Amino acid sequence: MAVEAGAQAPDFALQDQHGRTVRLSDFRGPGGRHVVLVFYPYAFSTTCTGELQELRDRTDAFARAGAQLLACSADSVHALRAFAEQEGIDFPLLADHWPHGAVARAYGVLDEERGRAVRGTFVIDTSGTVRWSVVNPVHEARDSEDYIKALARL
Repeated sequence: MAVEAGAQAPDFALQDQHGRTVRLSDFRGPGGRHVVLVFYPYAFSTTCTGELQELRDRTDAFARAGAQLLACSADSVHALRAFAEQEGIDFPLLADHWPHGAVARAYGVLDEERGRAVRGTFVIDTSGTVRWSVVNPVHEARDSEDYIKALARL
């Protein structure tokens, strides 16, 4: 079961597509930023590519809302770097590669049978509380406008 609104978001430390460590806790507290944490199954797949292109094209809207966009899959750092370069993505793509899917599991969005994240999104405030979430089936893209609306309610 996915982490629900009102729960404390599980902290994590993962490498992004450049090998830099990103910690959820780094965004907490005074002067922190809200986080939109987007889990997706695979880099380079059709639906995931479309969703991440949409997020790439809306990064200014997330910045205006005071939010940091983080996208997470069980792909390796190397695959994520190639994907980010191909698609012109500059927000962090996090590699939940080893232990395989541990962060997706902590958020309740790991497809254990296939070893991939499902389409879960979590809006997390600066206190580390999940304020809004949505989980879609693997084949069903999410609407990033819903994330912007959730941020506006913070």
